[in-house]
Amino acid sequence: MTIIEQYLVDKPQPLIGAKTLQLIVMREILDYTVLRTEEDRQLNTVYTPLSVKEDKATRRVAFLATKQKAAESRQLEQLLRTATEEAKLSIPECYLKDKLCMKCPRCGLYGATSTESGQSERANIKHRIEYSTAFSLLPYENIATVTTFNAINDKNITTGQALGSRYAVAPATLFPSIVTLKSVTSIELALAVKTLLACKSYGAESRIGGDVRNTIIGVTAGWEEVITSLELTLELYDRRDKITPAEIAAFIKKDYVPKAGNPDKVIVLEKEQTDELIKECVNTTLDKGLLEKAYKDIREYRAIQVG
Repeated sequence: MTIIEQYLVDKPQPLIGAKTLQLIVMREILDYTVLRTEEDRQLNTVYTPLSVKEDKATRRVAFLATKQKAAESRQLEQLLRTATEEAKLSIPECYLKDKLCMKCPRCGLYGATSTESGQSERANIKHRIEYSTAFSLLPYENIATVTTFNAINDKNITTGQALGSRYAVAPATLFPSIVTLKSVTSIELALAVKTLLACKSYGAESRIGGDVRNTIIGVTAGWEEVITSLELTLELYDRRDKITPAEIAAFIKKDYVPKAGNPDKVIVLEKEQTDELIKECVNTTLDKGLLEKAYKDIREYRAIQVG
């Protein structure tokens, strides 16, 4: 991770600095996916400009930040549970949302709220991974679909009246997305990358759909966030017939780095550099030594915080 080493920290600290990594993620829907929060069964939508070049309003499906975070936080929780079991490590029980241990890498990265009664123990852990709502590359009309479902009589194998319908996002829909990491260690970066690539299930009805493929297509590093998910979507709409990592890196360097508060501290990785970094994270083995250090870091973080 030499290329971004100066943007990583040796150990997590309660007081964080400005070192920031942004993972540019393309979320591709692979099955009918229900992105909603209301009981009316409608998809979450919002009006945005069509693109950077065309400012007329268009309706897009919104992949809410909370939906992304919830799925990936649980994915990391499961990953750590399995890895520590295989390494034969004894760790405190931790799960969302009522029993957060405040001592594990998930709590250290995603943040956690203490339920302890003592004053010092009540201190919360602030998140160092941030999400923003992702917007569909194409307008709502191009990607939304309605499916109906029936009940089958097992005795005579007949279907009766349709029980209902659901609004879903069609397969092959793209959601450009940004995941931001602040003041993280190399281990935490590897865990975040592994989690993103391993998480496959999103949405309100993931038992019968919701398959998503996350691909990391770019990385920025600096002392601040350089680009947002909405800006990324508007830029890519104009390039929707030919979206490449090289093109993304080029317009971020040209149009967004100059707008930064500290442009001299920003680097935008080229495709080969991004691929090398992601490969290094993926190939990081979650062995006993690495896990022990990851848990030790958070214990020491907590000791500083409460002591």
